[in-house]
Amino acid sequence: MKKYFIMLAMLLAAWIFFHHPKADWQGQLAPGEPLQISNDLPSPWIYKDFTITARAKYHIKAVILSKHHYWGAETEDTLSSYDLALGWGPMSDAKVINQLDISQDGRWYNYHWSKDPPIDPNEIISHSANNHIIAGNQDVLEEVKRFKMYDVVALEGYLVDIQSNKEDWSWHTSLSRTDTGGGSCEVFWVTNALLIP
Repeated sequence: MKKYFIMLAMLLAAWIFFHHPKADWQGQLAPGEPLQISNDLPSPWIYKDFTITARAKYHIKAVILSKHHYWGAETEDTLSSYDLALGWGPMSDAKVINQLDISQDGRWYNYHWSKDPPIDPNEIISHSANNHIIAGNQDVLEEVKRFKMYDVVALEGYLVDIQSNKEDWSWHTSLSRTDTGGGSCEVFWVTNALLIP
């Protein structure tokens, strides 16, 4: 009997981990494009053992397509403990999202469809992105911790490049919404994070 309950608990835990509830709203919850401004930026600043260089001011309202928590010993993990896959425009439409299998792992955001893509794949690329979130303060970190799948959120801060002051290591942000592959994620220093009711 004990083995039965252990197996049942393991199956339940696996279901909770891998199950993705269906989105249930109508229309696009975040129809606007992200705002990126490349002037009037602050001077580089020091954070822990790193130099942070702002490349653009950034503001985005989007649906959380997936959220992944990183707690390893990699340099990226010590800087950014959360990645958020965000969708806006057509990628904030439940009818589109429900036809995609969305996941995150190893600092990547992945999506797949079973038959035909729900929209032009170029629209998926240009209206969703993986964001490496660096909390600019404790309030931001606590808010990001509370975020969950399908929340509508507003985030603002800076897209940044990071250079280690102790070793030959750097991390560079994307400045485009249409790139793919390695280097296409936003490295996002977030100064304000808000859940949109």
